Amino acid sequence: MTHDLTALPTPTAAEGLAERAHRDPHRPRFHFTSPGGWLNDPNGLTHWNGVYHLFYQYNPLAPAHHRIHWGHATSQDLVTWTDEPVALVPGTEGPDRDGCWSGVLVDDGGVPTLVYSGRHGDRELPCVATGSADLRHWTKDPANPVIAAPPAGADITAFRDHCVWREGAVWRQLIGSGIRGTGGTALLYESPDLRTWRYVGPLLTGDAAGGGPDDLDWTGTMWECVDLFRVGASDVLVFSAWDEGTTHHPLYWTGRYEGDTFTPEALHRLDYGRRYFYVPQSTLDAHGRRVMFGWLQEGRDDEATAVAGWSGVMSVARVLTEAPDGSLAQAPVPELAGLRRDHVALGSPTLTDGTYARLDAVSGDQLDLEADLRLAPGATARLVVRETPDGAERTVVELTRDAADPARGTLRLRRERSSLDPDVDTEPRYGELPFGPDGGVALRVLVDHSALEIFANGRALTARVYPSRPTEAVGVGIGATGAVTVDRFDAWRMESISEGPRPLWP
Repeated sequence: MTHDLTALPTPTAAEGLAERAHRDPHRPRFHFTSPGGWLNDPNGLTHWNGVYHLFYQYNPLAPAHHRIHWGHATSQDLVTWTDEPVALVPGTEGPDRDGCWSGVLVDDGGVPTLVYSGRHGDRELPCVATGSADLRHWTKDPANPVIAAPPAGADITAFRDHCVWREGAVWRQLIGSGIRGTGGTALLYESPDLRTWRYVGPLLTGDAAGGGPDDLDWTGTMWECVDLFRVGASDVLVFSAWDEGTTHHPLYWTGRYEGDTFTPEALHRLDYGRRYFYVPQSTLDAHGRRVMFGWLQEGRDDEATAVAGWSGVMSVARVLTEAPDGSLAQAPVPELAGLRRDHVALGSPTLTDGTYARLDAVSGDQLDLEADLRLAPGATARLVVRETPDGAERTVVELTRDAADPARGTLRLRRERSSLDPDVDTEPRYGELPFGPDGGVALRVLVDHSALEIFANGRALTARVYPSRPTEAVGVGIGATGAVTVDRFDAWRMESISEGPRPLWP
């Protein structure tokens, strides 16, 4: 993906990044972050010989998107991570001298192989690197770039990011792009060996004229980080809508992939947080689960991240399944519960119409909260987190069941009072929430300093919050308008997954 480029800092300027990052009170502690500097797209996600490998876009020299490397971390459980040596470093010459951008890892007959976008100037072209058996050492292919140019005669908006899979005797690849004047697209290629590629044509092309950047389901002028896979009875094509350097939101089509085309049936929002869950990547693990990570962008300005020494968070690992309506249902991987400590069970607290109660038994900035609620038609339930004692700062998760159509409602995150800092983003986020006949909602909220992930009846909403009084903004409360029943409320403190600063160059 693209971002405004900044001047490359000297190594001296990078000194202390990890230490500053570790001290920042807004830095998440049970989400994966880079040791310091810059993190963006998840890359090369795979479950290889029983080990999960997460690669990611990384700048170890500054919290700025410039001359991107591939960071690398491994895990046995998708929760706790070990930093590995940096996998890819931009060359001193060649097609990736200005950055090793997003891509994937595939198994080429037992040889781990990366397919990634090498950047040189304003050109982004596919490159290949092969790895050692432990995936710690990588050799770039002398044939790079393996595709010398975008398709001849096509007026495209961009050409980068890769989805690669084996299909019968050949490899197939999707590259994110856009047809100027038309919309975003996924360009399909085919190869016998991952080096010699034949252009097949667009798999699917969107319609950028159907709406505009402010519309929550606008498909953009370019599709970043396309991902094609099957869940249940549907094929799923995930992409992130981009336009002229601006990142918008992740979407996905459900439909049918057959031959050289994808026939779409329905367009869905992947996460209601818009750019706060962006350019996700998934893999099928050895347990048969479709596991996905996304990039949580920052909601504060470049000056603040420069002082903090870091930028960018990886989401927790999510398991994707098919919902009853054919869409994707999302939930944190069950392994995340291994970080839970100090359980508090509130049973079934009584909610009175129009009231709000602080939950004195629950507080913190590293929390896992679960509640089973039942809402009458027209009712609204509110869960408040990161609240200061005086209520000046508070973030509100709001669930509303529609009075006219009780099978539908809204999941809304109200951040207007999440921070007294005028320079951070506090715009609300929202999306549609399905309800069953009894008005039930299974709600889970992960609070990790500035990172917030919400799951309600399989729908996800991700965002960032930056209280100006972070050590005081630890309160939790619950309230309601209309008839709301709380069948269960459980809370846990979450353990940190690392202690102390980590080396920028493991």
